[in-house]
Amino acid sequence: MAFKYNAALLKKIEEIFKEGGYSVRYEKGSFQNGFCILERRRVVVINRFHELDARINSMIEILGTIEDLELNNLSSESLELYQKIRVEKVDTLFDKSE
Repeated sequence: MAFKYNAALLKKIEEIFKEGGYSVRYEKGSFQNGFCILERRRVVVINRFHELDARINSMIEILGTIEDLELNNLSSESLELYQKIRVEKVDTLFDKSE
């Protein structure tokens, strides 16, 4: 399943972070991957100069790596999107390894 990259998807992913106990900030910086995670403060910082698709890709990448997202606080809509993102991320990894 491919996601349609648009502002609505970005807002939904931001909501996953918010409900999961993280805040998202857009700031300038020379982040190696276009983002950084301040785990102790539960803050995700995204390069504000990135285009919409790069922002979404960064957030999807982050969702695949953080382990302390408070899933029990997610709304049903956010949880469903989170699970779809995780499944697509795993599928993408397997596609690359073949």
